[in-house]
Amino acid sequence: MRDLTEQLIELVRRTSTDLSPDVQQTLEQARAQEDAGSAAQSALGTILENVELSRRNSTPICQDTGTPIFYVQHPAGWSTRKLREQIRAAIVEATQKSYLRPNAVDAITDKNSGNNLGDNAFPTIHFEEIEGDELIVDVMLKGGGCENVGAQYSLPNSQLGAGRDLAGVRKVVLDAVQKAQGQGCAPGILGVAIGGDRGSSFYASKEVLFRKMDEKSPDPQLAALEDRLTAEANQLGIGPMGFGGKTTVLATKMTGLHRLPASFFVSVSYMCWAHRRRRMIVRGEEVIYE
Repeated sequence: MRDLTEQLIELVRRTSTDLSPDVQQTLEQARAQEDAGSAAQSALGTILENVELSRRNSTPICQDTGTPIFYVQHPAGWSTRKLREQIRAAIVEATQKSYLRPNAVDAITDKNSGNNLGDNAFPTIHFEEIEGDELIVDVMLKGGGCENVGAQYSLPNSQLGAGRDLAGVRKVVLDAVQKAQGQGCAPGILGVAIGGDRGSSFYASKEVLFRKMDEKSPDPQLAALEDRLTAEANQLGIGPMGFGGKTTVLATKMTGLHRLPASFFVSVSYMCWAHRRRRMIVRGEEVIYE
């Protein structure tokens, strides 16, 4: 098994400093639709200037470089232990190169490790064995501000009048956006998982954020609800950074999971405008970055 540490460092660098083209394009479209001279248009203009400067100088898009979350799909026979070691070594080197800010703080002692390594939750790494001989590594940098405004609901919710159906899901997702206001660094992207248990639901709500901005749910009902939630969230008037305007949410991504009859969870993972996620594909000696 080859050593991919250097390639993983490059993946982290690109994720931290070079916003994905589909996210940038969506931000540009949002700026174009805001009123000329408005605070919303100005905020989006500043965001886009920052995106270009970060790309040009290879510096982090945001000072909060977030929790690194890896989803690794590997061929049969690959050692997940060695892959984990290489990912953790890449995180240390990327931190030394200032592509990442030291973020791993021990919850008990309050001590920062200084190298972005903690227990098995920092960085977070998920493995899945797949058919074929390709290695696919997806990484997301999830900032603390947007993570703080994520939410999980248990339906029915009498306070919101939300039942155990898609109409109820709509109500709680809009409630999460309303409560977030500008604190999640809007405009945001919503990752929503319906069902599962508490843990698997939050897991899926983050995983769905890897979809491209224009990628819809394969379920027609969820695809329609994605569009509706984005449109209705944008009618709340919260706007970029909470300054007001037409763009509070850039996109909504949804997925459904099987659940116990007794439980009906809806998990909302809020991603800030700096939607930093990238993919690396290894095919033999070839390495492709997307």
